[in-house]
Amino acid sequence: MTTADSAAHPRFAAALEELGLGAVQEQIRRFPEATRTAAEAAAAIGCELSQICKSLIFAADGVPVLVLMDGASRVDMELVRRELGAGKVTRAKADVVRETTGYAIGGVPPFGHRTRTRVLADRSLLDHDLVWAAAGTPYTVFPMEPKTLIAHAGGTLVDVRERTA
Repeated sequence: MTTADSAAHPRFAAALEELGLGAVQEQIRRFPEATRTAAEAAAAIGCELSQICKSLIFAADGVPVLVLMDGASRVDMELVRRELGAGKVTRAKADVVRETTGYAIGGVPPFGHRTRTRVLADRSLLDHDLVWAAAGTPYTVFPMEPKTLIAHAGGTLVDVRERTA
């Protein structure tokens, strides 16, 4: 893993600069193997699975919405549907994810997307002092304090985590 030559996705690097977060680029970590899943990312970083911030795109009545969720949890689509007042919520297909965000699944960051979407951030992210999110590629991640990450993503705090019995 390297940090100095991490090479975040160019769109994400530009977003960091635009948001005044250029110093975050120095904290980006690049891995030789892809970290497309939260489990792969947590193992590579050496952190808890719940410290990974997943950026997931759903379609609410056909309109893309970003849900930020901790890596150890699943999104309850019914709770997302209720939160948005939508008739139907489904997982977005890969082409919709790329078209909406500009990134491929497995590398979608929490902000710096091609288009502006509504963002829901699950409260579980606040259980940590630091979370790790994708930096625009399946090989790169960056750390950030959850409240700061959610604020830059324009997220609304919600409870949309699937509850286990």
